Amino acid sequence: MTGHAARQIDEYLGKVRRNLRGLKDDDVRDIVEELRSHILEKSSEQKLEAVLSGLGTPEELASQYTTESLFVRAAVSRSPWAILKSLFHWASLSVAGFFVLMGSLLGYFAGVVLILVGYLKLIHPHTAGVWTTRDATGDLQILVRLGFGSPPPGAHQVMGWWIVPIGVLGGFGLVMLTTRSALWCVRRYRQARALPPA
Repeated sequence: MTGHAARQIDEYLGKVRRNLRGLKDDDVRDIVEELRSHILEKSSEQKLEAVLSGLGTPEELASQYTTESLFVRAAVSRSPWAILKSLFHWASLSVAGFFVLMGSLLGYFAGVVLILVGYLKLIHPHTAGVWTTRDATGDLQILVRLGFGSPPPGAHQVMGWWIVPIGVLGGFGLVMLTTRSALWCVRRYRQARALPPA
């Protein structure tokens, strides 16, 4: 390998290293060394320029590795916060990531609201819960109230005390379902976009 080719590889890997912000030093070192081995192996079969362009820009490649690291942490912890953090990063890279993020945000939001309504019914028994009322045009409205303030005049409670078990169990179930769905989407994405070095 010529000195020029070695400088090209070092320059490329230096840019990748600088863009791997947020990863542990050991992980960055492993990624860079794996990439170096991959580039050297492939450049014996084809031109170095073709190998580097096949990997993409250093910024894109580093972003993929950062996303992959976030996905791995989210899958291990199964924490909604870690999952959302990884989905926000994925959403910055693709439209599919954006839609998975929006669906997950909606699922987590609905789950948390159900849990809150269930618990707050115990504290505010006369105002928390699911209510129905008619608007000015006579259309039926369904209101989910957390118990702050009085319900609108003429509103009727739908579930009464049943909102406590339904809200709590349904909310936790929805949070778990959203977590499983998000992780399934992440697994599919990772399988489809395997990174160069194994």
